[in-house]
Amino acid sequence: MLALTHDMAYPSHHGHPLDPASLSRQDTNALLASARTLQRAVRAGTLQPLLRGKNLGLLCDCEDSDDAVLFRRAALALGARVAHVRPSLSAHSTPQDVQLTARMLGRLYDAVECQGMDSALVEQVGRDAGVPVYDGIAASTHPTARLAEQLGGDVPEQDRRRIVLQAVLIGTLV
Repeated sequence: MLALTHDMAYPSHHGHPLDPASLSRQDTNALLASARTLQRAVRAGTLQPLLRGKNLGLLCDCEDSDDAVLFRRAALALGARVAHVRPSLSAHSTPQDVQLTARMLGRLYDAVECQGMDSALVEQVGRDAGVPVYDGIAASTHPTARLAEQLGGDVPEQDRRRIVLQAVLIGTLV
């Protein structure tokens, strides 16, 4: 369905891996095509629970923030379960603590969304978790928000962002 690979969910030193500037034209077009398909399914009331049985971890301090709510809504609408986890990692965590925590997260969850964490720390978690790790993918400043602008349609911006998030989740988890 979508050409995005599992590795594209991990943070990168060379720009964000889901940054439209770093995606190939083919991957960007595939992501937008998937989002448009989801948009039509939502409009028709035929959205399928494509992530049923998937467990997602949401690492953030505040589960009621706009970004956390958006991520949760996107995942739940696709049938995933989302667990809020308060991050105990910081820039002062030892590499061993980060590695052990990342491995535990990888055993518990099929993917992890990190919000409000230092990008270098998220990258370390992504290297050791063994599952897709997203770096603030629901944030309005994330490059996927620009893709939502390209989605168009007569739906509110927040709904377009949710649909693009869903396309990314499906592309990396299905």
